[in-house]
Amino acid sequence: ADSFCAIETFGRARESWLRTFLGLRHGIPTHDTIGRVLAALDPQALGEAFRQWVAAVARLTQGEVVAIDGKTLRRSFLEAGSSVFVHMVSAWATNNGVVLGQVKTEEKSNEITAIPRLLKLLNIKGCLVTIDAMGCQKQISADIQEAGANYLLAVKDNQPTLSAEVTAIFEHCRREPAAFGVDFNETHNTGHGRTEIRRCWTTNMVESVSHLEEWKGLQSLVMIEAERTVAGKTSTEHRYYISSCKSISAQSALQAARKHWGIENELHWVLDVVFREDDCRVRAGNAAENFAVMRHLSLNLLKSVKNTKLSIKLRRMSAAWDQEFLMRVLTAYPDVG
Repeated sequence: ADSFCAIETFGRARESWLRTFLGLRHGIPTHDTIGRVLAALDPQALGEAFRQWVAAVARLTQGEVVAIDGKTLRRSFLEAGSSVFVHMVSAWATNNGVVLGQVKTEEKSNEITAIPRLLKLLNIKGCLVTIDAMGCQKQISADIQEAGANYLLAVKDNQPTLSAEVTAIFEHCRREPAAFGVDFNETHNTGHGRTEIRRCWTTNMVESVSHLEEWKGLQSLVMIEAERTVAGKTSTEHRYYISSCKSISAQSALQAARKHWGIENELHWVLDVVFREDDCRVRAGNAAENFAVMRHLSLNLLKSVKNTKLSIKLRRMSAAWDQEFLMRVLTAYPDVG
């Protein structure tokens, strides 16, 4: 159900079944009532309840990659022509395949201020946090270290001095790999009409980084070269990272960088294509933010169902059609009340 009217319609269609575990003293609430509740509900309280639930059902493994990234709810504006949208920053556990938590960026702010707030809410001890260039900030690197986690942060031109220095270091490393203690790894993938070769170099020669002490825990540098060939045309892209992992191997760095994109492919893409998040016009009060949390809750539950090869889209449809399957979704975590 992607709207308040759809929620009410589902409730009326399944009222007798819902009454087996809900009181419903006044019957199924109208879509207006459902909308008012979600608009008035404290998003911080809902978000904390969500995080506590995830902490109870998802056990993060040592070294698990936790990807952090933001996503704008494209139709969450209040007035036509408005540039004020709801923008959510989420944490995605790549091994577990679940959303760990989310926060909304403040108005007239961005992910740089939201990421530290999210980090303080999560238990990520022992994990490897990956963030794109927006999150490559000295305070964020310190916050991740204080949380007992390591980081792999993309470096781009928003940190011009750091970017230039890391690029220069790898120019020397590639000329004299033995002298700089460089580790190397290469992977090949072919499919869907394209061939991709990824090459990764890592080094712990960080002494040339300016103000090194301000990047808390910085111990390794990473360069990834992605070569893609499609229809006979080849393009090459270079990406750079800083990491708090001591002597991170090229293989581990390459795997972590690839896993980071899981938040785009397995979360943001699914929210847009399957849950139609960008088409959702829910926006009054706190409703847009709260509805985003409910989508994350639904996705976590749907992904947790075992012994099925159904896509997330078909799992949603099955939950609407098949009462037995719906119960499998709702009881996917039987030990948590």
